[in-house]
Amino acid sequence: MNTNMKKYTVLAFGIAKDILGGRQCEIELPGNTVAALRTALVGRYPALAGLRSLMIAVNSEYAEDGVLLEERDEIALIPPVSGG
Repeated sequence: MNTNMKKYTVLAFGIAKDILGGRQCEIELPGNTVAALRTALVGRYPALAGLRSLMIAVNSEYAEDGVLLEERDEIALIPPVSGG
């Protein structure tokens, strides 16, 4: 087992929840950035790549790809939202 792997819990909303098949998932990563998380999630759930503006929030703040993650962070997938 790679001891550098970290486990993250990811909450999903809207269509992202449907793609993941539930409200949350756990994922292990060799890296600790939002970019690494995004890559791993798309690898596991390819349909996420079809969402044009999927945002990732860390501790209730939208996060850029370079943001570093901690295992205890609250991570959420926020799909595109439309309304009128």
